[in-house]
Amino acid sequence: MVTPASVDALLNPRTFALIGASDKSTFSTLLHQNLVAAGHEEHTFLVNPRRTEVHGRTTYPSCVAVGRTIDLVHVMVPAAAAADALRDAAAAGARAAVVLSSGWSETGPEGRARQDELAALAGELGIAMLGPNVLGLVNVAAGIPAMALSDPPTEPGPVALISQSGASCGAMKEFAAMAGVGLSHVLTVGNEAMVTVGHLVDALVDDPQVRALAIFMESIKQPEVFAAAARRAADAGKAVVVLKAGRSELAARAAASHTGALVGDDRVVDAMLADLGVVRVDTVEEMLVTAGIAAHTGPLARAGIGVVSISGGACDIVADLAEAVGGELPELSAATTAALQERMPDFGHAHNPLDITGAAIIDPTLWTDSIAAVGTDPSVGAVLAINSLPWREDGRPFYGQKYVDAIGAGAAQAGVPVLYVTQTSQPVGPQTREVLRSGGVGHVVPGLRLAVDGVARIAAWSARRELPRPEATAVAIPAVAAEPLSEAAARDLLVAAGVPVVPSWHVRSADEAAKAAAECGSAVALKIVSPDIGHKSDIGGVRLGVEPGAAAATYDEVVAACAAARPDARLDGVLVSPMRAPATELLVGVTRDPDWGLLLAVGFGGVLVEVLDDVVLAPLPADEATVLRMLARLRGTALLDGVRGRPTADREAVAAAVAGIGRLAAALAEQHGDAFDALEVNPLRVDGTAVEALDALVTWRHDD
Repeated sequence: MVTPASVDALLNPRTFALIGASDKSTFSTLLHQNLVAAGHEEHTFLVNPRRTEVHGRTTYPSCVAVGRTIDLVHVMVPAAAAADALRDAAAAGARAAVVLSSGWSETGPEGRARQDELAALAGELGIAMLGPNVLGLVNVAAGIPAMALSDPPTEPGPVALISQSGASCGAMKEFAAMAGVGLSHVLTVGNEAMVTVGHLVDALVDDPQVRALAIFMESIKQPEVFAAAARRAADAGKAVVVLKAGRSELAARAAASHTGALVGDDRVVDAMLADLGVVRVDTVEEMLVTAGIAAHTGPLARAGIGVVSISGGACDIVADLAEAVGGELPELSAATTAALQERMPDFGHAHNPLDITGAAIIDPTLWTDSIAAVGTDPSVGAVLAINSLPWREDGRPFYGQKYVDAIGAGAAQAGVPVLYVTQTSQPVGPQTREVLRSGGVGHVVPGLRLAVDGVARIAAWSARRELPRPEATAVAIPAVAAEPLSEAAARDLLVAAGVPVVPSWHVRSADEAAKAAAECGSAVALKIVSPDIGHKSDIGGVRLGVEPGAAAATYDEVVAACAAARPDARLDGVLVSPMRAPATELLVGVTRDPDWGLLLAVGFGGVLVEVLDDVVLAPLPADEATVLRMLARLRGTALLDGVRGRPTADREAVAAAVAGIGRLAAALAEQHGDAFDALEVNPLRVDGTAVEALDALVTWRHDD
């Protein structure tokens, strides 16, 4: 079992053993070099029963032979010998292990079985196991570079980096150094047989050194652990920025073959990460830069981005970028505009984005006053100060230091976080960092796109943090058996849950059909009632636009057609409903995901839902406010505002109906547990204030 204490033992060891240390192993060489360079030589022990000397030092035949308590072992022996290595480590007092060897779940079923056995053994021995198929970890603040990668970071920063991929992790830490993103930890997790990303996030949330987390993951192991940790991080104001592979079908297959894990449906993953308050990005650069921004700003009080630049061209680019990513560049208040106008030259204009013009070259205090004014505007949550920085490490003084100083002075007076932004992506080396430190500048973002995109994402994350979590609201429904339900029975459940449905008559003879059609007084729809027939129209079980005078004959035709096509099906008459004029049609469904539980789906299309592919997901419970946000995220949301003469939809009524469908699904799951599989209403007809379910289907799971 993984506990906070066991993860702490993994992240904060004081003595180390390298089991399988070898001069021929690059992993062993790098790991040993890193530990020695960090001052841990005296507390690092090399274990190899076949060699008396490795890396120029005396070896030990076992961990027990060291004669001292070992906190953390690195297992670098083949998979077949890993279990004995763990037993030896436990006998020497080890409470944590990093298994670097490969040949586990990524190789197939036999490898997965070996991995499961190793994880079970580690649990029995009381060892927190990281990996297998992993490179190790770096706790920068504690000076612990227990990783088989070159040049581990040594200057601690506020961002914890976690990566399922060891090889990719090397590139990530290098980019972080180049982009000026300081790292508190660098952790690789590999196959996550025991300690998962979620366990590490849960531990790092409580570390005051960590102010944001950057995570690359190919799959989400133990989703319930990750979900709880992600929510804790959001509550603590520490952004979790995730680069999750598997958006494309090809990437999903590649990830599965690489890690032995199923990445899951990406649309489901996307919905769950959003619900958990996780910031999802698409590139390594976005992941690290966004996390760096979040570590500097924390949650933003307002979504507005203020921009102060010495370049009008940069202002234009930022405006375009902000519009593309949904970033908000608010109009400045009258007071702010007046204050800026007093300081601006006659040829300048006081608006956002603000071009302070070349006048700032002559008078650097224009930077200070402009940043201070924009940074205290009531609509601004963060300020981007766009200016150049040196990138050559030539030791020469920076000609623009006075401008950096002025920007730093403005940042000190601003009421919101200020980010120094360069126009292009450029290295932020030691000399550049010293320029910024000397000027009192807290953080730099290399490149306009990364800056605008990152701040917009953190603004959206900040707003989501403030949303109340929906609470489950129970509805009373009649007890039903976990067996196929006819549309009539499903319709009765909708009514019990308060979901509006189209008026219908359940008839069991041609005469009753004729009477029901006459009562409607207009053309009707006839649909077969059977718990055994899901797709009724495929076998002639649906007739539309039937005139009242033809209802009796049509009843007989529908029943006969279904009896012929499905002689095994139980037929229970026909539903007669009035025809409805064309209107906006929604699909509303609830399905059970094996990892995340019940998920609500809302999309456009009716019969065209698969063609339009415009669907938004959210986990249950989902209240009316949640549904309103889902509707706003649909690509075709403007259809609800009325097009081509159709009335504007009553969104509140739609939200109430959709939320009711979600509550009905939750009630069915409460009755039957995992036997409940899905509930689908397709279509939910929306015509102005009229919202009606026209068809419903309930499905169940049964163990074979």
